Amino acid sequence: MRILLLPISLVYHIVLYIRHKLYDWHIMKATRFEKPVICVGNLNLGGTGKTPHTEYLIQLLKDSYQLATLSRGYGRKTKGFQLADHQSTFETVGDEPMQYFNKFPDIQVAVDEDRVEGVEKLFKGNNSPKVILLDDAFQHRRIQARLNILLTEYQHLYCDDFLFPAGNLRDIKSAAKRANIIVVSKSPKELNEEEKQQIISKLKPVEKQKVFFSSLEYAPLKPLNKAAEQGSSENANSVLAFCGIANPKPFVEELKSHYKTVDFIPFGDHHAYSENDIKTVLRRFESLDGANKIIVTTEKDATRLTNSPYLCQFECAPLYELPVSVRFHDEEKFNVEILTYVRQNPNHC
Repeated sequence: MRILLLPISLVYHIVLYIRHKLYDWHIMKATRFEKPVICVGNLNLGGTGKTPHTEYLIQLLKDSYQLATLSRGYGRKTKGFQLADHQSTFETVGDEPMQYFNKFPDIQVAVDEDRVEGVEKLFKGNNSPKVILLDDAFQHRRIQARLNILLTEYQHLYCDDFLFPAGNLRDIKSAAKRANIIVVSKSPKELNEEEKQQIISKLKPVEKQKVFFSSLEYAPLKPLNKAAEQGSSENANSVLAFCGIANPKPFVEELKSHYKTVDFIPFGDHHAYSENDIKTVLRRFESLDGANKIIVTTEKDATRLTNSPYLCQFECAPLYELPVSVRFHDEEKFNVEILTYVRQNPNHC
């Protein structure tokens, strides 16, 4: 079926190619800011791990620099610029920004579908940040970040894919040349140097680009309700997992590596859970074999459930979230790249 869609992808490719050239030739305007702006993005439709990589950068920078993140706020019910506060929910700012705000309350978390306007408002605000992290803005040429970090998943390298709808790319492969750093995400922890060089050869980075590899790291399950707090996930032998993320495979595989029985219910990316969804999850949980059983979801899904009026329906079912982070194979060198960029910028102080 996807082969039949190649002509549509070809037309899409031509449109995107012309658009990029108009920016390259400065016919279409791109705004560049004096203060450090770091973009984390990809060429894929999703699933490369932008959220944990953005959180990694937050952890790296937040103690030394006044920091802000700016996202589109996908799935929110508001429009325009919004600055997250304690009254915010995933419906007002989106699930990923709400997750950033909950985990890092000392930084500014903003959303705006117009990235240029969003950055301008942050820098002109009373509590102006020194560094802004743009979450998922690589394809937005109207804003020119000084440091672009491009993620590509180990199992689905952009160089092996096709443009949508024949493939899962939302931008042309040549756009990767604009990146300063390419990160091969979700790599096996034991990946050897020979395998890394083979991947780098496939990616064909230009002279200015540096390639790094990162792996997912999962923390112990975190209780989300009293039933989970009073129980123990370590004694469980059956798990019902559910989530609404772009690529749930690593999440499910991690659970399968620890538990004998794992049943899984997938939902669409950024899914807003309804009462019927919760009932479906609970019915499936009741039908799961074993006395010691638990329900597990992702951090992003937990953010969408926290303020949900239906969360109370899990009262008698132990509900947990599985926290995830990233670790770079060459962490020190990656950190130096980021910190050097920020420190060398004359307006970082």
